[in-house]
Amino acid sequence: MLETVINKPNTGLVGTITVPGDKSISHRAVMFGSIANGTTEITGFLKGEDCLSTIRCMRQLGVNIEEKEDKIIVHGKGLDGLQEPEEVLDVGNSGTTIRLLSGILATQSFSNVLVGDDSIAKRPMGRVTGPLKMMNAFIDGRDQGQLTPLFIRGGNLNAINYVSPVASAQVKSAIILASLRANGTTKVTEPYRSRDHTERMLKAFQVDVEVSGNTVAIKGGHDLVATNVHVPGDISSAAFMLVAGAITKNSKVILNNVGVNPTRTGIIDVLEKMGADMDIEYDQTSSFEPTATITMKSSSLNGITIDGDLIPRLIDEIPAIAVLATQAEGTTVIKDAAELKVKETNRIDTMVNQLKALGANIRATDDGMIIEGQTKPLTGGEVNSFGDHRVGMAMALCGLISDSPVQLINTEAINVSYPKFFEHLEMLKQK
Repeated sequence: MLETVINKPNTGLVGTITVPGDKSISHRAVMFGSIANGTTEITGFLKGEDCLSTIRCMRQLGVNIEEKEDKIIVHGKGLDGLQEPEEVLDVGNSGTTIRLLSGILATQSFSNVLVGDDSIAKRPMGRVTGPLKMMNAFIDGRDQGQLTPLFIRGGNLNAINYVSPVASAQVKSAIILASLRANGTTKVTEPYRSRDHTERMLKAFQVDVEVSGNTVAIKGGHDLVATNVHVPGDISSAAFMLVAGAITKNSKVILNNVGVNPTRTGIIDVLEKMGADMDIEYDQTSSFEPTATITMKSSSLNGITIDGDLIPRLIDEIPAIAVLATQAEGTTVIKDAAELKVKETNRIDTMVNQLKALGANIRATDDGMIIEGQTKPLTGGEVNSFGDHRVGMAMALCGLISDSPVQLINTEAINVSYPKFFEHLEMLKQK
C-alpha cells in the first residue's frame, strides 16, 4: 500500500504534457485487432493495468500480441479463430475488459470462466449478461450471472432489439460485439447516447454500423479487417490536469493530442459553463477520433448544475469536477449520476466522505452530490483512494490548493489509467 504526500506548489503549474492514451480506445484496439483478419499496429496505447489485463486475456484466447516500446502489434485470429483458454480469464480491475469480452465470448462455442479482483466481484454484470442471454448465449455465475465469476458458452446467437435502461458504452459494446455472429440485425437503443468508440472503430475495421439518434444497428455475419490504430490522449485523464491548471494560482497548463470525441467532451462543456480560462485548438489531421491541444489557465469559476444527457459524457470525470466545484463561487449540483455508485467504488459516497475529511462543504444525494464552493479553504490531511484510480487522482489535486499537505493512501491505484500522473504533476511544478 503506497502513500504519497502532495504539497501546494511554490509557484503555479506551468508546462506542456501529453496525457496517456485513451483507456477505452486502447481496450477496443486490442480486442478488435485480435478478432480481425490480419495484423493491427497500435500506437499511443495506454500501458496501464486495465489495458494490460485485456492483452493478457486475448493472449489466453490464442492471439499473438507483441509489446514494443512504441507500439502494440496484434496478429489477428479472426472472430472464428479464437481458442478455448486453458485457465480462467482474469480481468483484474477492468470493467471494460470483462463486459466487452463477454460480448466476444458469447459468439464462441467453447467455455470460458471470467473473474476479477474484489472490486469487479461487486460490480453489476447483469446489465450485460441479461441481453446476451436474450441472444441465446449460456451464461451463469453468482446470483444467476449477475456477479462474477461468470461462466460463458456462446454459439448460435439470435439478433435482438434491445432498449437499454442505462446509457452505457460497455453494455452497448458487448451487445454489438455479440451481434457480429448473430442471425439477423441487432439494434441497441439507449436513453442517452453513450461514448461511441466502438461504433467508430468498427467502421475503421470495415464493419457496417448504422447509427440513428440513440440507436445503433448492426447486421450479423461481419468479419473485421485489420487496420492500424493511433490512440489519442485520454480526455478522462486530461480532465485531472485541466482541473489542476484551473484551480492552482499562476498556472498555464498545455495538453497535447487530447481525444475530443463529442460523446466524451462533457468535461469541456462543464469547464466552459463554469467560466474556465481555456483555449482549444482542434487538430485538422486526426483520423476517426478527433483530437485537440487544450490550454488551461488559472480561472475564476462559478457553480452550475450538471445533469441529464450531459452525465454519460462525463461520468468518469465527476471526481475531478467535485474538486473543481470546491473552488467555484456558489453551489454546484450534480444529479442523474446514480451510475457513480457502481464504479470501482461508490464514487458518490467516497468522494463526499474524502472531501469532507479535507474540510469541503459537500453532501451526498441519491443520484449525485451538492458542493458549496469557496466557503472555506481545504485543510489538508490524510485521504484514501480505496483502490479507485479516479478518486485517487481527484484527492491528489486537493494537495495543490489545501492549507496543509495531503497524504494520499493507496496511490498505486492510479496506475490503472495514468501511470505517470505524479511525474507529470512534478514536471508542471518545476517549470
